[in-house]
Amino acid sequence: MQVGEACSRSVVVVPPSTPVGEAAKLMREHHVGSLVVADGGGTRRPVGIVTDRDFVVEVLSAGLDYRTVSVGEIMAPRLIRAAEDESSLEALHRMRAHGIRRLPVVDAAGDLVGIVTLDDLLEIVAEELDDIVRAIGREQSSEAAERR
Repeated sequence: MQVGEACSRSVVVVPPSTPVGEAAKLMREHHVGSLVVADGGGTRRPVGIVTDRDFVVEVLSAGLDYRTVSVGEIMAPRLIRAAEDESSLEALHRMRAHGIRRLPVVDAAGDLVGIVTLDDLLEIVAEELDDIVRAIGREQSSEAAERR
């Protein structure tokens, strides 16, 4: 399955200048654990991602004022993304290689189309494993029926 099929198309996007306190309110309002940071020029070209963990590790535990720190100041310096036409397995390998749980998904022009999470990919892998188990069971049943 391609990442574009597996990703959530509903993504909360903020510009880098968004204060962390405002971003946290958006996360609560939309029931999400991350926000995609877009370039702020009116496009949906992702430049970063911030998570609830970033708020804790980069702001609260450091004793910073969440009202004055922006998401652009705490987002990771290098954004890892997935192309919508790549396989879910490729995305899973990239997540593992970089130790991340979420990937913004972009189209060929680099514009945001969605976000895929480790949970999304786990669900796909579980379905595929279930299909394999069923195929094995069916093969065994067919073989047993033919030999009776």
